[in-house]
Amino acid sequence: MEIKINERKIKNSLEVIFIIKKNLQHPFIKEKALLKKMGFKGEQDEIFFDPHNDRLYVGVTSFEHSDFRSAAAVAARDARTKEHYNSLRIATYTQKKSDMGSMQGIIEGLLLGNYSFTTYKSKSKKDTLKKIYISQKDYSKNIVAKKELERVINEAMILAEAVNKTRDIINTPPDDCYPKILADIAKDTAKKCNLECTILEQKEIKKENMGALLAVARASRHEPRVIHLAHTPKNVKKKVILVGKGLTYDSGGLSLKPSDFMTTMKSDKSGGSAIIGIMQAISKLNLPIEVHGFVGAVENMIGGDAYKPDDVLISKSGKTIEVKNTDAEGRLVLADVLTYAQQEVKADYIFDLATLTGACVVALGEYTSGIMGFGERPKKLLKKASLKSGEMSAELPFNRHLAKLLKSEIADICNISSSRYGGAITAGLFLSNFIEEKNKNKWCHIDIAGPAFVQHAWGENPYGASGAGVRLIVSLLKDLTR
Repeated sequence: MEIKINERKIKNSLEVIFIIKKNLQHPFIKEKALLKKMGFKGEQDEIFFDPHNDRLYVGVTSFEHSDFRSAAAVAARDARTKEHYNSLRIATYTQKKSDMGSMQGIIEGLLLGNYSFTTYKSKSKKDTLKKIYISQKDYSKNIVAKKELERVINEAMILAEAVNKTRDIINTPPDDCYPKILADIAKDTAKKCNLECTILEQKEIKKENMGALLAVARASRHEPRVIHLAHTPKNVKKKVILVGKGLTYDSGGLSLKPSDFMTTMKSDKSGGSAIIGIMQAISKLNLPIEVHGFVGAVENMIGGDAYKPDDVLISKSGKTIEVKNTDAEGRLVLADVLTYAQQEVKADYIFDLATLTGACVVALGEYTSGIMGFGERPKKLLKKASLKSGEMSAELPFNRHLAKLLKSEIADICNISSSRYGGAITAGLFLSNFIEEKNKNKWCHIDIAGPAFVQHAWGENPYGASGAGVRLIVSLLKDLTR
């Protein structure tokens, strides 16, 4: 959608009015009696459509960015059902002139809430909403500087575009998005966004001795790729490594998943897809920070050449791994890519994103990512970015007792714990074995298994892929540039 700053009333335009903190008596609300008659209370995300005056009222609990983002997304989804309107009109909403966060939340919410994935619909519904008109006047009749509003609009559009691109990649079925295609998307993104791009194909991966990653890829007809995207502006103060799990499809391998657990496994590339989206966003925002994004793009399938439970794999780091379950494959891919990334780049911080464990969803629910690591500084940065970006996260604490459950009698480590409990944490602890000692306190693992792909709309997220991790990490990187 196109966004313009415009004060005039536009024909066939729907005015979206946010009711903040249930304040139904505010002077700018014209239909107080009607709202009361219809039982509208202004609860968070509650909506009321007044067709006679072309107005859509939406409730917002507070001035928090996340509340506005969610309310705006609900408004966009509702407006899509009203084909008479081809544009939306909104005023500016600020609690104080210096804080434009609520406006960024509104614009992101409108763009994210308007998203739909219709590529495979033979008769997809035409999107009638084409434009959003924003007034410089806020709800208290203050006037916000046009330059500042333009800055917020631009940043929100860049972020929403990156999230929606990530969603598109994740939602694409596995037969149309396998490792080579994911690498091609990365190449195209690099070309359009002035990023450096290096792709390792199977021969190069073998030369790098990535035995764990190659084992996972062995039974697939699609050869693996390791993707490296780099944003390298001059005179930077910080260097950051991002690593994403790019399992373009995960059948579970010989430890085959039940059929109903397999139907959403195109989403196992969510971490890797988020890396591509993040790299696009930071390039377009021109952030003064050096960022290297790595993706292990692999398909985990079954067949005569599939790796097996009881196999012992030699990882790139030289550590040997006893395979107890071939469905714990993402950590094998990440182990080699994390090792490779640390050898290629000396960084101040390292973050990995992965739909790693169902155990994280059990622990935190469908909407919250799990943060794990040793260093307090990177965990603190992630928690702060979580609050700013509206992506929910919570820490899962490491402890030495769980680490002991990864012991192998015949290799250096097992790929799963000997206990069924604490699986998200033991997966993170497994990855920690592939973080160099000097980097232990620089690294954090983010398990996005819960929010990455959900089969119902929630907040600013539609059915399917959410683009989890993009806003979170971009917010963190922005904080590192300050």
